[in-house]
Amino acid sequence: MQKCRVQMRYRKEAAMSDYRFHLEKYRHGSKLTCPACKKPRCFVHYVDDEGVIKFPDTVGRCDHEDRCGYHYTPKDFFRDNPDMKPKDWDDSTTPILYKRYTSTVGRQKPTPEPDVPSFIPPKTVELSLAGYNINPLYLYLCGVIGKEETTRIFKMYKVGTGRKWNGCTVFWQTDINNQVRAGKLMGYNASNGHRIKEPQPQVTWAHSELKLSDFHLVQCLFGEHLLPLRPVAPVGLVESEKTALIMAHFVPDFIWLATGGKNGCFNETALQVLRNRDVTLFPDLGATEKWREKGPMLLPICLNVRVSDLLESIATDEHREQGLDVADFFLMKPTKHEILADMIRRNPCVQTLIDKFKLEICEDAEEESRSPYRGLRW
Repeated sequence: MQKCRVQMRYRKEAAMSDYRFHLEKYRHGSKLTCPACKKPRCFVHYVDDEGVIKFPDTVGRCDHEDRCGYHYTPKDFFRDNPDMKPKDWDDSTTPILYKRYTSTVGRQKPTPEPDVPSFIPPKTVELSLAGYNINPLYLYLCGVIGKEETTRIFKMYKVGTGRKWNGCTVFWQTDINNQVRAGKLMGYNASNGHRIKEPQPQVTWAHSELKLSDFHLVQCLFGEHLLPLRPVAPVGLVESEKTALIMAHFVPDFIWLATGGKNGCFNETALQVLRNRDVTLFPDLGATEKWREKGPMLLPICLNVRVSDLLESIATDEHREQGLDVADFFLMKPTKHEILADMIRRNPCVQTLIDKFKLEICEDAEEESRSPYRGLRW
């Protein structure tokens, strides 16, 4: 019997080793405390054989399969964190080695129905709408469009601040009913506004950080809570949340919404909120054809649907290689705030004059005069 058990265990471990992501091989002290049942030395962590992805401590399996049964696989993790997926990841062929469910000791909790979203507690969201002094994207945009305007846009979109990575931006996905379905935490470089991707991409989800049990992620468009406030305004749909914020400043006639990335919520269910709207899609460079293929799903929903190819018509090969988006083109020329900051760096006395005479930047028709789209049709 003992020999049979050893052989069965060997076959299981051999099979698991065929996969890039597998449970960590046992060594003294390698087993952790289970995040569900809280029992020590019973939780086995998942590892990446290539050493590229470092999974959070919640990705693994509890040894107490009957009493606890906690098992959060890499497939589950990539489903909840689509931006972390490897480029060659294929959901259809990656096996699920064990059935996953989360439970407390002695009681199993069924997974929520696929079409029923979970929500983030309002108090959690409210507490995050501050601390902008450590929010890297906020600090960057203050230098580009000014503190007052950045604060206005952050409040309008309900963008929060997290303490992870010594300060990060939280993009709360607030649906059309003003309920928060998710929060995406992202790290940015406060100096240039670029996402931090090395040595690891700084991106995760609020429900994972908050360890909300049985949380079912059903994403919605970032910014869709603004739709009822402007029922007849045209909608501009972009990929990145950051792009939506920037375009809300430069082209305020549109309601700017974001799908939340290439693997976000560009699907028929999420797009129902755009019913009877005039919608223009603004794909990143290189994604125009892909978005054009998805466009027809909006035809039965929206009043009018257009796919802008303006970027493709004015972009250089270098722009295409960089995969720029519509906001990047608006930021190519320095704003008044950036010009003033450069003047102060060159001569600190400029700041003294500003403080002494209480000078302010005059906001006029700057955006129209500096827009790369001047004279072109949307």
